[in-house]
Amino acid sequence: MCFSATASFVASGVIGAIGLATLSHVREPRALLFAAVPILFSVHQFAEGLVWLGLTGRIGQVALDHATFLFMLYAQGVLPLLMPLAVLLMEPPGRRRSAIVVLTCIGALVCAWMIYGLIFFESHCFIEQNSIAYRNALTGNFAVSLLYILAVCGTLLISSHHVIRWYGMLNVIGLTIAQIVKEAAFASVWCFYAAVLSILIYRQFRYGAIDVTTPNGRSAHRRPFLLSFLRNPDS
Repeated sequence: MCFSATASFVASGVIGAIGLATLSHVREPRALLFAAVPILFSVHQFAEGLVWLGLTGRIGQVALDHATFLFMLYAQGVLPLLMPLAVLLMEPPGRRRSAIVVLTCIGALVCAWMIYGLIFFESHCFIEQNSIAYRNALTGNFAVSLLYILAVCGTLLISSHHVIRWYGMLNVIGLTIAQIVKEAAFASVWCFYAAVLSILIYRQFRYGAIDVTTPNGRSAHRRPFLLSFLRNPDS
């Protein structure tokens, strides 16, 4: 996150709590991956907190290198496959699902490219304008970045679930603002923004607004599936 290690760790804790609460309201196994997005972003923010500690000399170089790799692995390698796959699992048969399958395949190719780059090309990071900038010679390829955005945001925008489409539109807005205002630290700023949007995901699962069987409908009843002990008995 921008600003400091403390801010990143606090964000990680808050989003992690939201993530656990979200998982406690999952009613369909096919929705589990999408519901897990907040908790994954929590781990991601924690990794950036470690990066801050490394860049300010409070942990060693080896720990900094590992934290940087973990942050970039999720931001650049995992997300372009995870997000389309999460949406695909919840999408009913039809033209939209067929298009999402194509975008998921594109995301898989981007994922493979990014992971290859992170493993075989040197990555480095530095503080610029109170944010962290991440650089890798291969993963910074412009054409691949466009495919990344297509896979992640495109999938969200064509989903049958209007809640997911709203999540996609808000991400596009955040992506655009981050590119204009914080281009040098784009990955850090956009990922934090997407993490904050996890509140929207929690709200939809909390109130049953995401129903795999009936897109844009509400679940008729709540079926305990995961972490039921965290759920309010009256909810």
